[in-house]
Amino acid sequence: MKKNKRLLKSEVLAVLVALSAPVNALEKPQTMEDMWKIIQAQQKQIDEMKSGMQVVAPVKTTGGDVKNLERKTDVLTQEVERLRTNLSIPEEAKYKSAYGMGPAASKVYGVGKGLSIGGYGEGNYSAKVGDKGNSNDSADMERMVLYAGYKFTDRILFNSELEFEHASTGEGSEEKGEVSVEFASLDFFINQKANVRAGLVLMPMGLVNRIHEPLFYFGNHRPEVEQRIIPSTWREMGVGLFGAITPNLTYTAYVVSGLDAAGFTSEGIREGRGGGSNARAENFGYVARMDYEPDSLPGVSVGGSAYVGNSGQNQTFAGQKADVFTQLYEAHVQWKYRGLEFRTLGSWGHIGDADLISAANIARLNAPVDSDHPNAGQVIGSQNYGWYSELGYDVLPLLWKDTTQYFAPFFRYEKLNTMAKAPSGFANDPTRDWQIFQMGLQYKPIPNVVIKADYRNYMARQGSLPDDFNLGFGFIF
Repeated sequence: MKKNKRLLKSEVLAVLVALSAPVNALEKPQTMEDMWKIIQAQQKQIDEMKSGMQVVAPVKTTGGDVKNLERKTDVLTQEVERLRTNLSIPEEAKYKSAYGMGPAASKVYGVGKGLSIGGYGEGNYSAKVGDKGNSNDSADMERMVLYAGYKFTDRILFNSELEFEHASTGEGSEEKGEVSVEFASLDFFINQKANVRAGLVLMPMGLVNRIHEPLFYFGNHRPEVEQRIIPSTWREMGVGLFGAITPNLTYTAYVVSGLDAAGFTSEGIREGRGGGSNARAENFGYVARMDYEPDSLPGVSVGGSAYVGNSGQNQTFAGQKADVFTQLYEAHVQWKYRGLEFRTLGSWGHIGDADLISAANIARLNAPVDSDHPNAGQVIGSQNYGWYSELGYDVLPLLWKDTTQYFAPFFRYEKLNTMAKAPSGFANDPTRDWQIFQMGLQYKPIPNVVIKADYRNYMARQGSLPDDFNLGFGFIF
């Protein structure tokens, strides 16, 4: 009998030792299912321990033994709760671009299952230099963005971006601020080469339209070429495929709701975006992109994209139905080598039936009921183009070898013309032919935060534009 009691005591002691082992000594679970398996196993050990205590109960047990048992049980409970919390909120977030999305927007792809939250923000002060009194200095909380994603299973997830612009909901004017859904889509993973995305999707064109978080482009403002020639942020309702043909060759292709030519202006196609807001869908657009990273040139990425589609949307312009076949093409190169960052991008566009749209706009100007229309009197260019190159270099590793901070002077040159060719019967507008010289500094005290300063010199073929000095900040989380 004494031998059996000693054996039972030994078994209880073994269970207590197992329970007192730190939870982080166990293999870290990857999903909530894994966590529950661990909890169930530990609960079984607790039940066995209690059963053993009842058998041993006739044996004289000191109060200290009971208190010790209770203490170890409490420790176990606290460790399980800590494990549950750590599964929901990782201690270290890993920021890495996935499937063409920005690093903060890609967080949902890295979770085991469930909810993912991220975001970014940026603000700036802009001072006009050499203006003629028709523009003002400004201080602006330009964007505050929340990413919300949910991973239903390993094969189905939802991702979205909700943006507040200019720290307001507009007060009756879009320029004063608005709240927008920048993208909201479901991803269905089938295999590495072909996956499906559906919803409000970011158009896969250029370098900034998809990866537009402030830490990943130079300057306080996105390049003008990627705002006016390739409109940013451009999103449409659509469905399509994405994947990797080889590990180094990726692609994206969508069918989307088409542009609306009634919104085109002398500044380009930007105001023709549907944005998923009751967008006209009489016509569809087709967009595709490919990127290649050669093994023989580490840090180099080359790619291009194309958009084609009718933009007439079953509307009448100057008394005629028009297809307004719209084309936009771009090619880009990036090179990152140690502290060096180089990018160049070129884009060319063509708008069919630009003469009919322009004639309709002129008619609006002469019609009292339509004279205040935003496009009244505006001539639409049948061709447009733009390109830019930029170079930056992180100089801090030259001074402190192991620093995690970042400090890079940079330079960018842009040339663009939203009216490179006027439609037949209309004159070119040389005030739309721009060159921009920009230089600045980019400082990241930690990888999640950036401080920016830059100066932009604008030159127009005809007329004058004010230069500006910009100082700002940005962050991701």
